[in-house]
Amino acid sequence: MTEPNLPAEPSFALRCLPGTSAACADALLRELRAHANPDNVAGMARYGIRGSDVLGVNMPTVRRLATEAKRSLGRGNITERHAAADRLWRSGVHEARIMAALIDAPELVTAEQMEDWVAQIDSWDVCDQLMGNLFDKTPLAWEKAAGWAERDEEFVKRAGFVLMTQLAVHDKKASDADLAPFLPLIEREARDERNFVKKAVNWALRQIGKRSPELHAAAIESAERIAASAGSLEPDQARAARWVAADALRELRSDAVRERLGLA
Repeated sequence: MTEPNLPAEPSFALRCLPGTSAACADALLRELRAHANPDNVAGMARYGIRGSDVLGVNMPTVRRLATEAKRSLGRGNITERHAAADRLWRSGVHEARIMAALIDAPELVTAEQMEDWVAQIDSWDVCDQLMGNLFDKTPLAWEKAAGWAERDEEFVKRAGFVLMTQLAVHDKKASDADLAPFLPLIEREARDERNFVKKAVNWALRQIGKRSPELHAAAIESAERIAASAGSLEPDQARAARWVAADALRELRSDAVRERLGLA
């Protein structure tokens, strides 16, 4: 597959200078629209990627543009990056919101911003990119993961479990005692039959279970309790719980995972 027709030196680069966060964001939006691909939009929809303003720009292009913007603004210039990210997010453009997560400075992200942005998520990929590239790096990530997992809104709840997943993978300083309290939340919400929720619940369970031998054992016990609970649930909830449990147990009991954790 050939690379998209992105110029070696993006045309917006000269506008992304320190002190020009608004101009930078506007230039990025123009570049995104210049790379719009209606065929990709249709393909994305088949994978459940939908939103109010999807352009069909592929992720390598989005990442290259974001990297150039950070370089031009100055990676250490977190105020400019934060302002540019805010403008990109407020545009409502699907790919611009993903780019906002790539450009923003986690040091400047506030609780109010996190609540405002998570309430506006309308697609699973924006959710996952935002949690894995920005929100998981903020001091509030642990609090929000637990809080959002208890909310009813589909993408807010997904965000909570994706945050758990990203913390299990990325926060190398986190202890087993930090991650273990997420398991009861996973057990309780595994009955949610909504596709984007149950997949996130399953993802969190698997990643926590791959963190250490102790969490591996605890996650398997959680999965077994989830499976056992299915008999008392409504049919749709039971199907969700059985799938979450079976898929997690399949991976956690695999030779590859056991060897990686020194359990084989």
